[in-house]
Amino acid sequence: MGEIRLVGTAHVSQNSVDEVRRAIEEFEPDVVAIELDQGRYAALKKEGPKATVDDILKGGNFSEILVQWMLAYIQKKIGMDVGVEPGAEMMAAMEEAEGRNIPIALADRDIRLTLSRFWKGMSLWEKMKLIGALAGTVAGRGGDEEIDVEALTKDKDLIEAAIEEFHNFSPRGAKALIDERDAYLSHSLLRLAQHNEKVLGVVGAGHVKGITGYFNDPSKLPPFASLVEQPKTLPWKYIFGGLFIAMFAFLMILIGFSGVGIDVLIWAIVYWVLINGILAGGFTLIAGGHPLSAVTAFGVSWMTSLNPLLAAGWFAAITEAKVRKPKTSDLQKIVEAENFTEMRKVPLFRVVLVAALANVGSTIGTFAYFIFIFPILGIDPTVVLADGFNNLMAFLGSLI
Repeated sequence: MGEIRLVGTAHVSQNSVDEVRRAIEEFEPDVVAIELDQGRYAALKKEGPKATVDDILKGGNFSEILVQWMLAYIQKKIGMDVGVEPGAEMMAAMEEAEGRNIPIALADRDIRLTLSRFWKGMSLWEKMKLIGALAGTVAGRGGDEEIDVEALTKDKDLIEAAIEEFHNFSPRGAKALIDERDAYLSHSLLRLAQHNEKVLGVVGAGHVKGITGYFNDPSKLPPFASLVEQPKTLPWKYIFGGLFIAMFAFLMILIGFSGVGIDVLIWAIVYWVLINGILAGGFTLIAGGHPLSAVTAFGVSWMTSLNPLLAAGWFAAITEAKVRKPKTSDLQKIVEAENFTEMRKVPLFRVVLVAALANVGSTIGTFAYFIFIFPILGIDPTVVLADGFNNLMAFLGSLI
């Protein structure tokens, strides 16, 4: 087994750039393993195929895309503040290794799989907290306190405190972004050490403690296969969708059999359309969507809320894309945006934001309907539901 040396870096630190170059010069490794996957490596090298507008819109994972863009924006903003481009230390490792004819190994897990496990693994509450925190940061809230990036790479206690805070904030999210990748990187480095005498691992400072722990006791490493499979979770979207369909249908049946009158039943259906539509359309406008997109969200929300295979945001996004006509070049504009206001002006960002928020509005509308429908109709739910149930049972009994 060869020797493995780790360099813990910050992705926007000049000190990290210098330390990486110095470590390669002094250690003279047989291979330099960097915390990148093939996609991020190609992006840094500005090589390989780029995502297209169709790829993004057909994927349908609009909330995940927004979170990814906001995380990239925050990292870029920190890099601008300290005068270092994000990923500069990885570029330095690649340049230094290539200049010395040292092979480069990509040691990290595919970012698409990591983000998928990250998003799908989090609870609804964790997702809401994360989006709120990211939105506040992107919008410029959260104070003017500067982050000392260089101190983060030197102070182990500060790094551990930051990681612990992330675990407290989002335990499941931290598992996918930190813990699982500690294990994945450890597997990669240990495999390289089986065939090389000297392996230099260039990884984020937050991974050093976890990787070192696995090096000290490899028996604790989870099986590699468990780190690369798609997360197995219950299809909550379809479970809740089916539940709401059943609840809505049962509610309409009980109102119909309660004897309050056909007009009340009709208004109950009308309010289903209005509450879902107004909130879906309203959130579309909040996202900066075109009025036609808001009308689309309004028109389909009542139906998509009853079908877990559809989403109001998809239809609103199609209309928004027809109006805004996003281009592949918009991806670069999103990356280069200086603030959230500039990001919102980019057609592709606007389309994705409309899709995500229209879905949020439609979901809120569904919950709001079941909470407020009886006060809106001005009827006593206990009486209506009890009478409707009893009359329904009597009707069914008469059929037997």
